[in-house]
Amino acid sequence: MIANPFILHGYVSDDLFCDRVAETGIIREHLENGRNVALMAQRRMGKTGLISHFFHQKDIQQCYYTFLVDIYATKSLQEMVNVLGKEILSALKPFGRKVLELFMDCLRSVRSGISFDQYGNPTWNVELGDIQNPEVTLDEIFRYLEMADKPCLVAIDEFQAICMYPEKSVEALLRIKIQRCHNAYFVFSGSQRTMMTEMFLSHSRPFYQSTALQHIGAIDLSVYTEFAIRLFKEGSRVLYADVVEEIYSMFDGVTWYLQRILNKLYVLTTEGGECKKELVPVAITRILDESAFAYEALLYQLPAKQKELFRAICKEGKARNLMSEEFIRRHRLASASSIQSAIKGLLDKDFITRHDDYYESYDFFFRLWLLRQ
Repeated sequence: MIANPFILHGYVSDDLFCDRVAETGIIREHLENGRNVALMAQRRMGKTGLISHFFHQKDIQQCYYTFLVDIYATKSLQEMVNVLGKEILSALKPFGRKVLELFMDCLRSVRSGISFDQYGNPTWNVELGDIQNPEVTLDEIFRYLEMADKPCLVAIDEFQAICMYPEKSVEALLRIKIQRCHNAYFVFSGSQRTMMTEMFLSHSRPFYQSTALQHIGAIDLSVYTEFAIRLFKEGSRVLYADVVEEIYSMFDGVTWYLQRILNKLYVLTTEGGECKKELVPVAITRILDESAFAYEALLYQLPAKQKELFRAICKEGKARNLMSEEFIRRHRLASASSIQSAIKGLLDKDFITRHDDYYESYDFFFRLWLLRQ
């Protein structure tokens, strides 16, 4: 039983997932016809939820093995291989020991790090040091994908992370292995639009024209409004459309923020009660208060020049021409050269994100909290 229908993490069911009918159909069409997909959207727009939704369709579950691997936190090929192997093992658990043993037999280079407990459940005890040659282990993983008794669907989330690995040949290595694997199809999901576009559209890169490109934007306001009102109604609560419209406008329709605020509004609305616009600032204040300690600690860790620039970007909302004299003068910043260095630091730490022609805070709530200080 789900106490609050506005899910913030993971995937639960079709009923608690909003729309993406067209996007799901496009992904299905490409993958079922043997074409890999590069899926692009800004962070927290719902890429991972969309992939999970597609993977949870009954016919997909019956016909394919599905693996969703998040490599956002990985810093090297070795770490990526470890995460990939661990996820495949975990996803295969429900299919029984025979299926698992085929995978384990393929991974000879790290076989000693995989074992069954007393209940017959497999455990991944592979340490990074156990993966002495990640290319060999990766080759073994692809050998399994090719040998599996059902076709495999592999989604690699935050795929652009491989561009930052110290090994410079990872793109080419993966492209070759994927091209030679005829029993698996891939979704490459990424939130850094510039990097993803370069990877898949630049003729000098290994993945050039190797995938179908798909961008996902915000869910239509009317569709999301109907979805939110239905969930409130099923919980014996009344939600007014102007509430959804206000938060949709405030957060540019980014799915996670809508879910986060409606999750809090659902809590603040008693059973049989009404959720009106007056509750929105109350919900946001509660959310900001819950995160205040973390935001204070993060801000404290920033060097002075990065902190000053971060404040300036938050004040602007969508900050353009950061090194222009006008921007520097308006926010009383230092030189253009120091701003350039600060931008890199803020991007590396995920305080800000870059779009085509502007920068903004990665965390919209962080921005609101900072503006209230």
